[in-house]
Amino acid sequence: MSGHYDVIVVGGGHAGIEASHAAARMGCRTLLITLSVERIGEMSCNPAIGGLGKSQLVREIDAIGGLQGRLADRCGIHFRRLNRSKGPAVQSTRIQCDKALYREFARRVLEETPELAIWQDTVEGLYTEGERVAGVDTRIAGRIRGNTVVLTPGTFLSGLLHIGSRSLDGGRLADPSSQSLAKTLRVLGFKLGRFKTGTPPRIDGRTINYERMEPQPGEEPPPGISFFTKRKLRNQGMCYLTHTNATVHEIVRENLDRSPLYSGKITGTGVRYCPSIEDKIVKFADKDSHRVFIEPEGLSTREVYPNGLSTSLPLDAQIEMIHAVPGLENAEFTRPGYAVEHDFVQPTQLFAWLETKTVRDLFLAGQINGTTGYEEAAAQGLIAGINAARRVKGIDPFTLGRDSAYIGVLIDDLVTKGTNEPYRMFTSRVEYRLLLREDNAHARLSGIGHRIGLLRSKDFHKVEAVETACSATIDRLSRMRPAAAKTNQVLMSHELATTTEKLSLADLVRRPQLKLDDLETLDKALGELAPVVKERVEIEIKYSGYITRTLEEIKKFHRIEKVMIPEDIGFKEIPGLSNEVIEKLETIRPATLGQASRISGVTPVALLALFRYLKGSHPDEAKPVD
Repeated sequence: MSGHYDVIVVGGGHAGIEASHAAARMGCRTLLITLSVERIGEMSCNPAIGGLGKSQLVREIDAIGGLQGRLADRCGIHFRRLNRSKGPAVQSTRIQCDKALYREFARRVLEETPELAIWQDTVEGLYTEGERVAGVDTRIAGRIRGNTVVLTPGTFLSGLLHIGSRSLDGGRLADPSSQSLAKTLRVLGFKLGRFKTGTPPRIDGRTINYERMEPQPGEEPPPGISFFTKRKLRNQGMCYLTHTNATVHEIVRENLDRSPLYSGKITGTGVRYCPSIEDKIVKFADKDSHRVFIEPEGLSTREVYPNGLSTSLPLDAQIEMIHAVPGLENAEFTRPGYAVEHDFVQPTQLFAWLETKTVRDLFLAGQINGTTGYEEAAAQGLIAGINAARRVKGIDPFTLGRDSAYIGVLIDDLVTKGTNEPYRMFTSRVEYRLLLREDNAHARLSGIGHRIGLLRSKDFHKVEAVETACSATIDRLSRMRPAAAKTNQVLMSHELATTTEKLSLADLVRRPQLKLDDLETLDKALGELAPVVKERVEIEIKYSGYITRTLEEIKKFHRIEKVMIPEDIGFKEIPGLSNEVIEKLETIRPATLGQASRISGVTPVALLALFRYLKGSHPDEAKPVD
């Protein structure tokens, strides 16, 4: 391990994978240091990539030249598109992966990346010179020097595992925690907090009665998440749905005093939007049942993940609870559920390019910044790796704005507002989500990825070809105006009113009852379009009016920072506000929209709803303060 590296990445999780790959692809001599080479890319919780608000991050990572989307497609065994019945802005892809294959391919890709070396060791501290980091101190190799360092320790920073009354040092089951690195960060002046996450027990699939559960098959054809996947995707695993019941809830309530969550042993704040079964029973006492998804861990194992039963109850209580769930009466455990407490660095101590304000050339990414989820970690890792490489090359930092990417929203929220609970990405956090969809991520960001040297030319040319086809098709459909008689044949076949006008094909596509495929009799070229082109064209045409309106709202939004809010306003009367937002607004009673925007948890979408309400019911107040 002699020599000097341009970029040193600490941690082989999802953030570390993207950071090390990006830095090396951009031509920097990069070293990835991990506790276990065999566990690079480990899916410590559910082996799934994507989901609501998360697949947009993955598509953006893919567009810029990252790995997560490609790995998910390569290792996927169950593919679904969520929110199909809703608009394209909130539709999201979710892929259940084979976790062993994911580790295997993540490691293989990194091992085959030029300029990237991998070293198994424990990083015990940071080596600094003046106000900048100059390397790391490791247990085995000693001091390793580097121009920049990217820290991605996941849940290992002072990690503590909880199973009932038992507490064990560790970042995950059977892996040690990193105590000395946390101490180093405190000595350097960083403000650290404490968060908690958790995972359910794992079950032997051979002991499950699937006949008592509802099958949840994958979607056909399987929807992939990477724009660049060439291989044919296949659904090879089946998921199932069951529910908790009154017996399960009673068992949990009877054992709450033995839960570290409610006995006071756990002090860290948990994930609001992915609560443990204990939290669900206590906080949603009015609910008779909660959904439990039974999901395979892979093709080469019978181990199953009961999604929805995260717990830190004692093992005997876990077993009793699981056996009360329909279909799991005879289930045998392979691993217990547990909670993990870990330190994080309050992200307001970072610049928007994820470099720390306290120590120059030190970048942080992933759960160390207070986030939860593989996708959030990977997105930060990509940006941190890019900026570490740019620092080495003497190039200005790279950032994404809120109006250009979900990644921009994620990082802006973290570094501007900070977080008092593990941060998870949602579409509701994104004020311009109609413009920042899954389907147009590559149109938005692939040019950037190519310019900064991360996305390969052949991949960028593929994106260009699709965009050219989309533009040409939209232009042609806007110009083509068939005779009214031909148009009426299509309209009548869908039981729609006929017309005497010569409507353009674009006008017809805008009708909610018609799809692009319905117009092939009027334009045979439509039948020859690739599916990815068809999807983009249809969305761009159907939602063109909304998109234009959103662009106008973006301009208006920048002018409402100082809009006054009446003192006697009733926030409960405002449509579109969640209970969480209403609670925070009622408690703080902000005087202006600008003040409201700085309340943690008050999303940009909520601010727009508040502005629209003021404009309609209090027009005098909905004016900027002089």
